[in-house]
Amino acid sequence: MTIWELVAVLAAGVGAGAINALVGSGTLITFPTLVAFGVPPVTATMSNAIGLVAGGVSGTWGYRRELEGQWARLRWQMPASFTGAIIGCWLLLHLPETVFETVVPVLLVAALILVVAQPYIQKWVGGRSTRSGDLTPPHLGPARIAAMTVGTFAVGVYGGYFTAAQGILLMGILGVIVPDHLQRMNAAKNLLSLVVNVVAAVTYTLVAFDRINWWAAAAIAIGSLAGGFLGARYGRRLSPRALRGVIVVVGLIGLWRLLA
Repeated sequence: MTIWELVAVLAAGVGAGAINALVGSGTLITFPTLVAFGVPPVTATMSNAIGLVAGGVSGTWGYRRELEGQWARLRWQMPASFTGAIIGCWLLLHLPETVFETVVPVLLVAALILVVAQPYIQKWVGGRSTRSGDLTPPHLGPARIAAMTVGTFAVGVYGGYFTAAQGILLMGILGVIVPDHLQRMNAAKNLLSLVVNVVAAVTYTLVAFDRINWWAAAAIAIGSLAGGFLGARYGRRLSPRALRGVIVVVGLIGLWRLLA
């Protein structure tokens, strides 16, 4: 990669870190950017997962106050995300690259559809939050805990294999099952996505060190670290419509590059 391509990847990392802190799906900026610069899809996925850990840390830290009182749920969800991520990483490393190259465009289209539908998901979740009242933390029965854990596990598998839009998937699942406030669910989403990315980063580093583009991973890490702080602190002032527009445009460019 040239110096200007690395600068572009760093800038994409800033955007991805900020968007992940707010809504999830920042991978749809960094992954297509890497692919557009000629990085093979599997290498791009592994490098991207490693780089975005830094942004996950800063975004989770920025939302740390909203995590208070959520341990009753997170003690079930974090192991589910961890286990699911391991399975997803195993699938990425053991299935043929041709399978990934075939499946990724489908996953990318599905993730872009989720990005477009995200305002409606959040609007519905916000409505549930308003109707539920001030439940801090909300009480969940065994059936809801089981459903929440299974759903979190499934998103963990997806995230370990292809991380794009896992945050939006988590928000949708939490919105269906958990009657809580939107910002608290967003904080939980940031932490659970971080768990998945840490598992993926450690796994890829240990077993596929030579397949990672470390320059790209470093550029994404630096950018996403700053972007996570910016997203947590200032991102709520930005237009969500503008953020989604950027994601969709860059995602379509990456899709075109994958299919070309």
